[in-house]
Amino acid sequence: MRMKTLAWAGVCLWVVAAPGRVAAHCEIPCGIYGDELRFEMIDEHLATIQKGMSQIKMLSASPEKDYNQIVRWVANKEEHAAQLREILVVYFLDQRIKPVADKGSEAYKTYLAQLETIHGMLVTIVKCKQTTDESQVEKLRELRGQLYAMYFGKDHEKHTH
Repeated sequence: MRMKTLAWAGVCLWVVAAPGRVAAHCEIPCGIYGDELRFEMIDEHLATIQKGMSQIKMLSASPEKDYNQIVRWVANKEEHAAQLREILVVYFLDQRIKPVADKGSEAYKTYLAQLETIHGMLVTIVKCKQTTDESQVEKLRELRGQLYAMYFGKDHEKHTH
């Protein structure tokens, strides 16, 4: 009995002290997916990145610069860009967008278009991290719209809560 208690204590300690962070979604085939939710999360990250850019520009233009706030907005923008990237890579590329074997099929063309769109988004995320050019966020919004249409189909009606 004492060994079981020690084993459970060890497992609990490992869970609490384990390095790393908890991912937004598991990487096991649980079958529980919130595709609409992920697109809503993308929208929220885009809004936050854009607000960060505008705040950084506004604070930087002030005669009395608040460097602490500027740094905080830069860090916030970076974090949301990283979370956006994680949704695209871990959720969509790793789990949801499946390879298509028939290279001559329409499904394969859609698959390639989805990959190209996500790659474009990833490249643009890097540009968002490097700059405060809000046109990069607009480009991400356009690409997000393209991915949404390809992923769900043009006639998909968004679920409302």
